[in-house]
Amino acid sequence: MADFEFEIIKRSKTSKARLGRIKTPHGDIQTPIFMPVGTQATVKGITPVQLLDENVEIILSNTYHLALRPGVDLIKDFGGLHDFMGWQQPILTDSGGYQVFSLAKQRRIREEGVTFQSHLDGSSHLFTPESVVDLQFGFNSDILMPLDICSPYPCSEDKIVKDMTLTHRWAAQAKTHWEKGHQGRWLFGIVQGGMYKQQREVSAKALQEIDFPGYALGGLSVGEPPELLAEMMAFGAGLLPDNKPRYAMGVGLPENLEWAIDHGIDMFDCVLPTRLARHGQIFMKIHGIAERRNITRAEYSQDKDPLDASCDCYTCRHFSRAYLRHLFMAKELLAHTLLSIHNIRFLMDVVQQIRENI
Repeated sequence: MADFEFEIIKRSKTSKARLGRIKTPHGDIQTPIFMPVGTQATVKGITPVQLLDENVEIILSNTYHLALRPGVDLIKDFGGLHDFMGWQQPILTDSGGYQVFSLAKQRRIREEGVTFQSHLDGSSHLFTPESVVDLQFGFNSDILMPLDICSPYPCSEDKIVKDMTLTHRWAAQAKTHWEKGHQGRWLFGIVQGGMYKQQREVSAKALQEIDFPGYALGGLSVGEPPELLAEMMAFGAGLLPDNKPRYAMGVGLPENLEWAIDHGIDMFDCVLPTRLARHGQIFMKIHGIAERRNITRAEYSQDKDPLDASCDCYTCRHFSRAYLRHLFMAKELLAHTLLSIHNIRFLMDVVQQIRENI
């Protein structure tokens, strides 16, 4: 794996946290890092320039959705996602494995791959370990994820083992196919095993034998209680190689980040910062503790303060709680943009503060 550089710059003296740097074809990523989700080649309601202004270094896009619309051929005509969407920083694309979970009624799993019935027009689409790699090569992604099965919660151990074993076979096929033309683009193995520690150990060992440049913890944030999520993240992190990036998929609320970073996780993504913003939910520090508030609260109707006095995002520098509440109550689209900017910057600042503490 000489083509792939992950440098650990400094380690915490009080936890397993570490500062690192991942080199990609579109620039370096400083870790630990939070990655906003841009499912359809856009972080909803926010321009690339706004993302850069809020210190975003890398975003995540969705292989399943982009394959269905607008399709890989159009994206390839633009030279990849970066030029298509006007974002020249690194991009990670997921595998479609989460849609195996979220679109369970519209897919069929077989040895060769997953056949989805399109949620757009009902057409049939087969995703195989090789085709998923090819799609992400077509997107010119900086970090690729192999096809996997994200099992639901709760789930029997027998079903977990069946899903996990097939995921391992697909991972080996994906790695072989990726090696033929990676051109410096990363491929992460995805550890599964549900909420069963023994199966997590089996999965981590199997994937390390395949030898990926980086590793992810999959099958988290699928409905399990918060305390179980924390336990499985901490346990899973300890199973992964120390000298390679570690990524907790679908994790990104403020209350999860510090715990996960303290246990050695380097990368996170989550749709909730922008999804919550579209429902009026905002992150704020109350007596130094990150909490969630709704902008519709009556107490904000004449409040001239910013959302968070400690936040330096564009929204907090320019607008009051009263104005933001007015926008949201009036159903103005600008409310979604401004609240999303704040929520993303809030998480970027949480991670930045942790970096500084390390």
